[in-house]
Amino acid sequence: MIDPAVLIDAARAAAAHAHAPYSRFAVGAALLMEDGSIVTGANFENASYGLSLCAETVATATANATGRLREIVAVGIVGGRMGEADVDPIRPCGRCRQILNEAAQMGGRDLAVYCSGLGGGSIETHRLSDLLPHAFGPGDLGIGGKQ
Repeated sequence: MIDPAVLIDAARAAAAHAHAPYSRFAVGAALLMEDGSIVTGANFENASYGLSLCAETVATATANATGRLREIVAVGIVGGRMGEADVDPIRPCGRCRQILNEAAQMGGRDLAVYCSGLGGGSIETHRLSDLLPHAFGPGDLGIGGKQ
């Protein structure tokens, strides 16, 4: 059974390492893997803005770099203004939804996505397919599982 609070706590810890000097908006992501381990990532901004990386993308790329892209079971995401106690949940942007969909389809899963604010607050629960309906991915190309 997935404990959303564990993923959210790991995402919050990852957000403490966000490199967000321009937006001052820290985001952390935590991926629950099949074996119960957690892979994290934090957003990484760049002065050119367009080259910035979202926390979910960093975490997913880290899982992929260790050969574990297909093992992602669930995602926890937190975010908010640095130095503030934002409690409103944030959700993955469209690009990150697509990145997560790639991993989800490769693993043949519909990922659970847990969202919260950097400063705490409630935890929203979503299915990736609800956040990205009618997604296009590897399954449409005959690769991996199709959700």
